[in-house]
Amino acid sequence: MGRNTRKRRTPLATKVVAGAAALAVGGGGLLWANFNASAHEEDRAHDRTRSAAAQVATIDCPDVGQRVTDVPDRARGEVDGELAAMDSQITDAYKRLATTRRAQAGDSRYVQNAILGPLKDRRKAVIDRIQLEIDRAGGRADENLDELAPCQGRPAEQPQNGDGQNGGDGQGQDDGQNQDDNGNGVAGPVADDFIDIADVEPNSRDSRNGLAADGDGGSTGSFTSDCGVNENDVFNSDNLIAAPGVDNGAHHVHDYVGNQDNDAFSSDEDLANAETSCQNQGDRSTYYWPVLRLQDGTEEFDANDLGGGAEGNIGRILQPAQAELRFVGNQRSDVVAMPRFLRVITGDAKSFTNGDANANSSWSCTGFEDRQITDKYPLCPEGSRVVRTANFQSCWDGQNTDSANHRDHMAFVQQDGSCANGFQAVPQLRIRLVYDIPTPTVEDGVVRNPYAVDSFPEQLHKPITDHNDFINVMDEDLMNEVVDCVNSGEDCQ
Repeated sequence: MGRNTRKRRTPLATKVVAGAAALAVGGGGLLWANFNASAHEEDRAHDRTRSAAAQVATIDCPDVGQRVTDVPDRARGEVDGELAAMDSQITDAYKRLATTRRAQAGDSRYVQNAILGPLKDRRKAVIDRIQLEIDRAGGRADENLDELAPCQGRPAEQPQNGDGQNGGDGQGQDDGQNQDDNGNGVAGPVADDFIDIADVEPNSRDSRNGLAADGDGGSTGSFTSDCGVNENDVFNSDNLIAAPGVDNGAHHVHDYVGNQDNDAFSSDEDLANAETSCQNQGDRSTYYWPVLRLQDGTEEFDANDLGGGAEGNIGRILQPAQAELRFVGNQRSDVVAMPRFLRVITGDAKSFTNGDANANSSWSCTGFEDRQITDKYPLCPEGSRVVRTANFQSCWDGQNTDSANHRDHMAFVQQDGSCANGFQAVPQLRIRLVYDIPTPTVEDGVVRNPYAVDSFPEQLHKPITDHNDFINVMDEDLMNEVVDCVNSGEDCQ
């Protein structure tokens, strides 16, 4: 497979992030730090080890980026770079967590003293720089950001498999294997991350995030943009919205459709002049999402790269069988045009540790799409395919194409379908991705040949971390056509 190989610049923020160590463990990615005693050890040592395992499954850090909401425009690039550096600090700390099993088993304070304590100090230094950059640019930094410096160890939430012994002999400690890595050397997904779609109650998902935004009382039309399924194999582990100018800012790989010039260093001018995979050449918008992988032992092109196998994202990248990009209306009113270069993130790549306040993942199976789940991967019956759905925020503040935390300029509709706080309704983007995936098997608490979304290492490939990103690069004529179709009740493409 190919990937985006556009020559990269190296600003200071990039150099800081690039200093993070690769997270390869024995060439196979990242291990879940679950430290099981060998069968020959004394029961007391075994109990101590299991207690340590319960405390340090992953690292949970407060999301500083969501608290940094008042940043002058001229400081945003520097602040985004510092926030990306904090992400790299976490992945580096997770590497230490995953590769120091013996030390942790023998010292109940090891994680705090050797990993979390130093991480707090490094985060405090970055927070100080963020505050200084905001103040220098004429803003007023939150004086309480220091309280976000400490991180904590988070326990595994799924039950242990028997005594946690690998292969029945408990000898997995030295070779990097344990019952939570499915035998492939990476952390997650685990059996508890999957559910039979037949066991999901129909219409049980909370629709607060605008799943039913269109309706008979408002703008009922739609516009579909056909941009393919990433047949051009455009991949990278950047995030142009959240971490502009930072190489590997996402720490996981994205699929891209539409605009073909998508990396951390793409300017608005680059996007406007790029080629597009969309059939309508007026749509140069960027649509991207984390890839799905089948953990079947395949070594992908990025098996040894940051963002890929070196950060625990392993296996065969799955190309969607379908990628539907559809813009719909508002339940209560007409919609207005999106501004060009509007940036929107929906969902939260860190929702396993952040909580579900910004989570917007939605998983299902064809033939069962009245059953949507946020925190489990579906096990689909024969003849049915996995479906990922993303329904974006559709209320715009009327002024900004982005915001300091990349969220505040957009909002979901209220329960009655209207936009609050003077926000204006814009066409709502809905992305529906369909995949042909062999159904994993779950037996005795172990999942075999699982599929999983790429994630930050410490997020353990949890399904709730799924997210989607969009940059509007439609030309004015096409955006006006989208608005006219939606407001007139027509279905266009």
